[in-house]
Amino acid sequence: MIASMTGFGRGEAEQNGYASVVELRSVNSRYCEVSPRTPKSLNERESDIQRIIKTAFSRGRISVFVQLTDPEPDALPVRVNRKAVENYKTLLEEIRESAGIDEPVKLEALLKFSDVLESIEPEQDTEDDGWEAVQSALEAACNAMQSMRLQEGMALKNELQDRLSGIQEKLREVERLAPLRVTSARERLRDRLSEIIEEGRLDRDRLEFEMAMLADKLDVREECVRLDSHLDQFQEAIASSDPVGRKLNFLAQEMNREINTIGSKSNDAEMSHLVVGMKEELEKIREQVENVE
Repeated sequence: MIASMTGFGRGEAEQNGYASVVELRSVNSRYCEVSPRTPKSLNERESDIQRIIKTAFSRGRISVFVQLTDPEPDALPVRVNRKAVENYKTLLEEIRESAGIDEPVKLEALLKFSDVLESIEPEQDTEDDGWEAVQSALEAACNAMQSMRLQEGMALKNELQDRLSGIQEKLREVERLAPLRVTSARERLRDRLSEIIEEGRLDRDRLEFEMAMLADKLDVREECVRLDSHLDQFQEAIASSDPVGRKLNFLAQEMNREINTIGSKSNDAEMSHLVVGMKEELEKIREQVENVE
């Protein structure tokens, strides 16, 4: 089953007191490009996030939004360095006495020293506990987006199959008309030159050679066979469970080449009309293939 490159997925998880919400949004891209937006505490986990997503998806520009709720959201990331406070207070008391100042030491004077407050570094196991919640939410989001992309892929598959059927119907008609067209061209050429041959102004063998060359230039059997083969391969690809976007794009280019060649060999309005119809169907196929993973 083919998958679309556009999609959305949301996952939620709670682990070890942490709560995480992860949202994924995907749009078309030739490659798998991952852009994570995470809390600062998860900066070192961005490579893990990219690895998980690239394991799940092969193409698409995927934006990742991660939220992580700390089990102690009101806790401050700093604490008082009591030893530094006592030392600075003693120092300020000495300065006050030496200067003969009666005013007591105030709090704002102590806060001017930057090291009276020190940062609290999170413990490693605490970070790992938070990551467990994020990882579970991320995997749930990937599953949700994969489901949505497959659902949209089913609609793409139906559209592509309809367009392929349109090309095949017109190709069958081209194959029916092609031999008649060559025979008709030969007869018209023979009629136009019959009088010249009778007058001896043109060699009959030379005429037969020119007619054979004309028939070869008008013959589209090889192009029809190749186009038929590409259509079969395209059908097989969209029935596959593997990512086939790049293969479908290549096959569409090859089909375009064969249809153009058939068009260049068309010498009547009916076949030209059929070729235009095939090109219209193929153009719609190429537009849809850009959405396939």
